[in-house]
Amino acid sequence: MKPAAFAYHRAHDVPDAVGLLRELAAAGEDPKLIAGGQSLVPMMNFRLARPTALVDLGPLRRDPELTSIRHEGGELRLGALVTHRAVEVAALGPGFDVLSRAMRWVGHLPIRSRGTVAGSLVHGDATAEWCLLALLLDAVVLVEGAGGRRRIPAAELFHGFYTTAVGPDEVVTAVHFTRPAPRAALTEFARRHGDFAIVDVAVALDPGEDGRLTGGRVVLGGVAPAPVRVPEAEAVLAGGVPGPDLFAACAEAAAEAVDPPDDAAGSSAYRRRLTRTLVARALLQAWEKGPTR
Repeated sequence: MKPAAFAYHRAHDVPDAVGLLRELAAAGEDPKLIAGGQSLVPMMNFRLARPTALVDLGPLRRDPELTSIRHEGGELRLGALVTHRAVEVAALGPGFDVLSRAMRWVGHLPIRSRGTVAGSLVHGDATAEWCLLALLLDAVVLVEGAGGRRRIPAAELFHGFYTTAVGPDEVVTAVHFTRPAPRAALTEFARRHGDFAIVDVAVALDPGEDGRLTGGRVVLGGVAPAPVRVPEAEAVLAGGVPGPDLFAACAEAAAEAVDPPDDAAGSSAYRRRLTRTLVARALLQAWEKGPTR
């Protein structure tokens, strides 16, 4: 299929993009930003999305602030137009290398080479790897709009099916990952490699000095309208001795805590079984990975 008719505009910088969004909306248009286009264009082709105007951020790739990857203090900053592939091949250090390792799950190489970090987050797919990683590592999304600049914590970013806190006249400029996680992993299950995940899981473990864990994080995708942390599963990890028994108990708690949907990809019971298997697998991978490998 082909998309419905739309007008095309090119933004020259972030203020220009914000201005175009405001002007088009005031004129009765329904504008959308396009960067890599790996999420929006397929939806347009199937006419699941019908914007009347596109504002292309392609020319903004000349701005190094929007395409750079750098450490700032103990945080990792990704410019909004950084691609999945750029993260995949970057040396991010032990605290954030889960981001690089997770990129192999993102579609196929052409998609990773064009799709952007910010585009994935704003799209808000409940199974998108970046959405889970944002919750796992306490990401903060920086946006600029008609009302000025603001920071959106990942915990406040996702509102439901393909809905986020980023306003219709706002442009993401950067994403800061504020919580290093040397022992972390992401895994998922899809019918075929590159397909959308039916369920995906991101976890992080916080080792103590006495051989026990001080805590951890468990984030799930595909079990709710938005990615979710599972405090019931995280509570199992706190104070526990890392190993298969603890990880199995945590996985059981995660599976019992969620109420996944039934749809064409699988039943609620099937998604709960996947959750149990994938959480245990991800926890073992995170522990075996260690802080220096």
